[in-house]
Amino acid sequence: MKSPTLNESLHSIELLKNGDFFLKYGNPCSKIGKLTKGVMRGFVYDKDEGEITTHFYQEGDMIVGSFIPNVNLSMTIQALEDCEVSVANYAEVMSQVNKDPGITEIITCEFQKLNQQLQSRLVSLLNLDSVEKYGLFLNDYPGLLNRIPHYYIAQYLGITPTQLSRARKQFAQKI
Repeated sequence: MKSPTLNESLHSIELLKNGDFFLKYGNPCSKIGKLTKGVMRGFVYDKDEGEITTHFYQEGDMIVGSFIPNVNLSMTIQALEDCEVSVANYAEVMSQVNKDPGITEIITCEFQKLNQQLQSRLVSLLNLDSVEKYGLFLNDYPGLLNRIPHYYIAQYLGITPTQLSRARKQFAQKI
């Protein structure tokens, strides 16, 4: 008998309204999801309790707050639109890694994608000017520009909304 797939045995559907939280800072990372509809953002708090957007999630993305199940989260993940998420118990999914080749492949590919996005953002913050950061954002998150409030994009890029406006104009002149 074939072992059950992730879709058959481990998941449920969670609906979130714009502004709802999928995962919250300080809570254990007990669930993992795949975003089937909507847009979300990950953010951390700075020393003054201000929010710093660190990541955006779009349809098809895996949503996880940590690479390790059940550790306390250092970030929060919030819906920016009404969202539908296929949700599973994170520890259960990870217990199937190396037992179920399909789940292993999904987790490996999604973790590689998240790692690449995090590395791209780090290089951007450290080495690029605002126009280059904006271009990289468009490359990394195609189709999200008009779905995300621009102040979150500016936060993500590490620039002010005014700098984002200037970068957008300069980028448009370059192409």
